[in-house]
Amino acid sequence: MRCEVVAIGTELLLGQIIDTNSSWIGEKLALNGIDSLHQTKVGDNHERIVDSLRLALSRSEAVICCGGLGPTQDDITRAAIAEVMGVELEFHADIAAHIRHIFESRGRAMPENNLAQAEVPIGGRPIPDQPGTAPGLICPLGEKVIYAVPGVPYEMHQMMETAILPDLIERAGLKAVIKSRVLRTWGHSESRLAELLADRIDELDARGNPTLAFLASGIEGLKVRITAKGDDEAEVGRLIEAEEALVRELLGETIFGTDEQTMESVVLDTLRERGLTLAIAEITSGGIASVRFSALDPKGEVFRGSIVPVAGQSRADILGVSADTLGTPVAAKELAQAVRRVFDADIGLATTGQHDLGEGGAAGQTFLGIADADDVVVERVRLPGDRERVRQFSVISLLNALRLRL
Repeated sequence: MRCEVVAIGTELLLGQIIDTNSSWIGEKLALNGIDSLHQTKVGDNHERIVDSLRLALSRSEAVICCGGLGPTQDDITRAAIAEVMGVELEFHADIAAHIRHIFESRGRAMPENNLAQAEVPIGGRPIPDQPGTAPGLICPLGEKVIYAVPGVPYEMHQMMETAILPDLIERAGLKAVIKSRVLRTWGHSESRLAELLADRIDELDARGNPTLAFLASGIEGLKVRITAKGDDEAEVGRLIEAEEALVRELLGETIFGTDEQTMESVVLDTLRERGLTLAIAEITSGGIASVRFSALDPKGEVFRGSIVPVAGQSRADILGVSADTLGTPVAAKELAQAVRRVFDADIGLATTGQHDLGEGGAAGQTFLGIADADDVVVERVRLPGDRERVRQFSVISLLNALRLRL
């Protein structure tokens, strides 16, 4: 079965919103053995949406429309699908009641224009799993089908997982099981990973199953995805386990986690197992690590706290660190020691570097400080990219240094 994705919204064409939905849907289709050969973006224009849907249906057995299901005048996906089906829209009172309940549960009155979201092309059916006010749609056209999902990612994800992917798999008559495991790495460039795995990839290309793929994901690390296909869960599990063992032999300790694990979750779990606590002073990273740590440890069982002492006076008054050492290894050392002391933590971390100084200095040069009861170490790294990328890379580099030290 072939399935196309049509992303709807003028804001996508203007670059005001990055279309991450299409890539997510494409990955899910591939993982479930469904071919997706085309992806289209189209603005909020009725005729062009209709033309895009008809073209997609001429090439594929299924189409997933993403976006344009809201209550405003430019949300016209429902009407465009109805025209392609050659039917009218009909009002569903139960959907309207559900939307009204959502508003009332938030202590708000429902605007009347939200009633437009309760209209469904005749012959189509709403997806029952409706996390927001926009219902998803399943609209058959003979042997083919159009699906419609909201552009809000978490709403779209839920509808895809619970309704659309199962429906597609049933229509395709797929019996094989396809699963993936993602190995998260840090320490090598993408090209170096490809070099280390080149011979293995060649072997797998000749065999066809399982497969390896790379994905650079910024602060989430470099991902190596193993995908296997088999007749049942047990067979697929054996293939993935065997391949993971081989990849781990090749990449070693650069692998820090699997699937949904992040560098901060791995570090927090390790600290928790050892009964250790953590505090951090962030200058280069500007609070990024603090946000991510506090989300995973809201009670502060491991993560004691943090400070973002950008102002020199703050560094001097609160931490007792000289205002004149910013961006130096001395500052990284003193900040790590001071934040450990202030928060009475077992480990203190710190980031500072060239980007904290503005102009001058070695581009991307950053110092990562790690202090514990016995010692303090400072690691110097050169991080690529603009200020935002350096901020993010400083976090994963610092936490990786701590992971390896632990």
